[in-house]
Amino acid sequence: GSVLFLHGWSDYFFNVALAQFWTGQGFRFYALDMHNHGRSLQAETPGGYVEHLDDYDAEISKTIEMIRACDPLGEAPGPLTLMGHSTGGLVAALWVSRHPGAVQFLVLNSPWLEMHGSSMVRRAAQTMVKPLARFRPKTILRLPERGFYYRSISSSAEGEWLLDDKYRPPLAFPMRAGWLSAVLSGHTRVARGLGIDIPILVLISGASANGMVWQESMRHSDAVLDVNTMAVRAMTLGRTVTLERVDGGLHDVFLSAGPVRADAYARLARWIHGYISSGPQPEPPAGLERGGTGDVP
Repeated sequence: GSVLFLHGWSDYFFNVALAQFWTGQGFRFYALDMHNHGRSLQAETPGGYVEHLDDYDAEISKTIEMIRACDPLGEAPGPLTLMGHSTGGLVAALWVSRHPGAVQFLVLNSPWLEMHGSSMVRRAAQTMVKPLARFRPKTILRLPERGFYYRSISSSAEGEWLLDDKYRPPLAFPMRAGWLSAVLSGHTRVARGLGIDIPILVLISGASANGMVWQESMRHSDAVLDVNTMAVRAMTLGRTVTLERVDGGLHDVFLSAGPVRADAYARLARWIHGYISSGPQPEPPAGLERGGTGDVP
């Protein structure tokens, strides 16, 4: 099988260890730097900007088409897993819901499925941003800037990961009205239920850490999103959702401290072996389709 990874907003693919994990499990691993991100940045376009999350459809579909066409052994393509982080997790879930049958498994790493707190916060934000998004979509929203997550992961600060600041700036790309409106619209679709019919794994930290000043707890919690809101929204994705809480995890659980990310990888491996690599499923016992009583003859 194969895996296609979608990064988060104001981010790009750099976690070689994640690719090595998947290849070690027997998969071919691919990652896409989506337009206006990472290696796909264009000098004349605002970083990270998109006016509708469906605008990523063409590049995701084309990438999957290329993956399907380049099997090195010329064999029939195996199962395809789509994996997304944060905003990339939201994009991945929405894409799968609108392209049934295109992929067989979905893995979401701290997906941004809802605003902090509740849907009421989202609706209030939509009311405020909608006029700007309609008439001046590229207006930069002057919101408080926090670099706490970057501080926890970058080797140029207090983390252990070598990041390219051009692709992943410490304070992220400027947030624009059209982009925020696109994300809020995606959250609304998730809240209504996506009806995804393939197995889904959602990995999140065990706790969130919010605030406008640095806290030591931000070294071992999600300093970006509300994990409890994520957990609730995960249940609206589809019928088969596995939720794994990774105690001590950062916003990207696979960038956490060594023992914590080892736990995250172990949980991912367990899910892979349970759902993807488990082989053919046994036939159900005879009589169940008739609502049998279970009597032993």
